[in-house]
Amino acid sequence: MRVHEYQAKELLERYGIDVPRGGIAATAAEAVSVAKGLGGAAWVVKAQIHAGGRGKGGGVRIARALSELEEISSRMLGMNLVTPQTGPEGRRVRKILVTEVCEIARELYASVVLDRGQQRPVLMVSAEGGVEIEDLAASAPEKIFKEAANPFTGLEPFQARRLARRLGLGGPLIASCSSLLVKLVRAFIETDASLVEVNPLALTKDGRLMALDAKLAFDDNALYRHGDFLPWRDLDEEDPLEVRASKFDLSYVKLSGDIGCMVNGAGLAMATLDIIQHCGGEPANFLDVGGGASAEKVTEAFKIIIEDPGVRAILVNIFGGIMRCDVIAEGILAAAREVDLRVPVVVRLEGTNVEEGRAILSGCGLSLRAAAGLADAARKAVDLARSSPE
Repeated sequence: MRVHEYQAKELLERYGIDVPRGGIAATAAEAVSVAKGLGGAAWVVKAQIHAGGRGKGGGVRIARALSELEEISSRMLGMNLVTPQTGPEGRRVRKILVTEVCEIARELYASVVLDRGQQRPVLMVSAEGGVEIEDLAASAPEKIFKEAANPFTGLEPFQARRLARRLGLGGPLIASCSSLLVKLVRAFIETDASLVEVNPLALTKDGRLMALDAKLAFDDNALYRHGDFLPWRDLDEEDPLEVRASKFDLSYVKLSGDIGCMVNGAGLAMATLDIIQHCGGEPANFLDVGGGASAEKVTEAFKIIIEDPGVRAILVNIFGGIMRCDVIAEGILAAAREVDLRVPVVVRLEGTNVEEGRAILSGCGLSLRAAAGLADAARKAVDLARSSPE
């Protein structure tokens, strides 16, 4: 679960990390009220969407008068903000963050991610903050410094001091930076986060280290331990089909291809995506209905795939163990009766009650293509997607 910048900063504040003073606003009038409360002669206005690169799309502006702030806020709220991370469709701006302006001496970078190879959180820092870390990793990986943290005890102070020195800091800043980095890792571990990123981590002219921007994502599987974070979920920022799938306990992720996939089991689902690409196609989604889904759950899963306008063919790949093939067949038929099935469907069934499932589908009167195996199913789905009209 991703959260907005203002929510991420609220969490960092709980861990004693400095962030600029500010407030959230949903109208231009609220933005002016926040600015008056902050005081000063200039303010930063930042669009709140779940995507980076907001400044490149006009989602970060500085206002130097209340009248200018009101004008910027009016234009920004409701705009469709397009950034390198949103795609061409962009995201609608429903809230803005108004903060004080900070005088910056240097911009640094810090983030914590999970390194699955080491099975540990890894803290990454760079003296070149304010840039895309992916670009820096590709062009100058030697400028990124890393320390693996113990998942139980966190980052050790000596590790934090070592990183602070690699950032080119000295004197009292060594201690303040070390403290901040230890807190950052502790926030990551204690909240079951999958990402904590501060970019830029600013060194201000008065000698403070401050999180000017922040990204935070939580591990969905651990949210049951953090009920206080659930109200932070913004369904408007999530794909509508993914939100709908979550209500039915379906593991669904929207992808950019045109072949819809319905599979039982995450490993088989990943293998299905791989073989579709191996055959020259592109999957439209990851969808795992689970090992013991009901006909109703399968029906909803199939309807979600069909309602994706980008889908031009559907591949159903079921290996029945706990999941029975006849249940899958009944779910497909129920969904087909409720929606206008305009795309071809390839079905590969194996396992428990496979003959019953095949009999149900063969006698349904629908135009379904049976497949002899996974490779055959993938080839047929790719061919049908290519020949299907736009």
